[in-house]
Amino acid sequence: MGDLLGVAVLGAGHMGADHVRRLDRVVSGARVAAVADPDTARAKDAVAGIEGVSVHAETKAALDAPGVEAVLIASPGPAHEEALLAALARGLPVLCEKPMVPDSAGALRVVEAEARLGRRLAQVGFMRRYDAEYRRLKELLDEGRLGRPLMLHCVHRNVSSPPDFTSAMLIDSSVSHEIDAARWLLGQELTAVTVLRPRPSSGAPEGLLDPQFVVFETEGGALVDVEVFVNCGFGYQVRCEAVCEAGSARVGDDHGMLVTARGSAAAEVPQDYLVRFADAYDREVQSWVDATRRGRVTGPTAWDGYAASAVAEAGVRALESGSRVAVDLAPRPGLYGARLR
Repeated sequence: MGDLLGVAVLGAGHMGADHVRRLDRVVSGARVAAVADPDTARAKDAVAGIEGVSVHAETKAALDAPGVEAVLIASPGPAHEEALLAALARGLPVLCEKPMVPDSAGALRVVEAEARLGRRLAQVGFMRRYDAEYRRLKELLDEGRLGRPLMLHCVHRNVSSPPDFTSAMLIDSSVSHEIDAARWLLGQELTAVTVLRPRPSSGAPEGLLDPQFVVFETEGGALVDVEVFVNCGFGYQVRCEAVCEAGSARVGDDHGMLVTARGSAAAEVPQDYLVRFADAYDREVQSWVDATRRGRVTGPTAWDGYAASAVAEAGVRALESGSRVAVDLAPRPGLYGARLR
């Protein structure tokens, strides 16, 4: 491995271009060696001004490009399985944006492929695990000072949804972050899902069931509720409150600038996730680069990616049926340990 870790970035859209910028300007110890996107003009725009980067239309061409030692996948979810399996086959460490693979069957194929290698190569991009507030909440729960967690109350709001956003995507795209955060914070698998649907907001596109109220049950007897509202109109908000036997703790309240003028005060509300979680993304990618340069893989595992997809699938079935749906997880391979961490 050279002085700088050569990274192939797959996908040059909103997320991929931001990761290109991060690798080039923020993160130390790495460089962008290749970029792949079917829209090569977009890929060229993303790497404009960066020297020594090859641009490709095809994933495998980027993986095989000179100087590539690791892969960051930021392409659309349906393209992830092929890219992950190709990277694993080449022995390349991977940081894959969520969802690892949208459908649980495909995600399980990635888990099984990595298990056959007998070593971890994949990390999944659940960046909330790297957010300073979420990390402090995790430490507090692990210390046990507040007693046994009973409930998590979560809020996930977006200004507006992208074109073609579906009712199912409120769960398998947006709430997938809460799924992983709840598993990680509580150290428990989620075992069942119920989805309640209030009357849709007048600000939601026609036919979109927005907002939704999602309730998860855990193997330890805790409950997790998530208000997901992707067309709230005013900002991007993420909050989480842990209610325990001896106290509670909440994160996500204090973000943005407070402006005071002409006898009034107003707080700025972040408008998207790249603003709210900018520091978390920076820490996540830096941690991945540092571990990869040491020959290690840390952070959320392929199993975490599979579990999130399986829970989200159960959530979509609950949304469509109006019934409580149990989560069915495959046996966990020994590569990922016996318990959540």
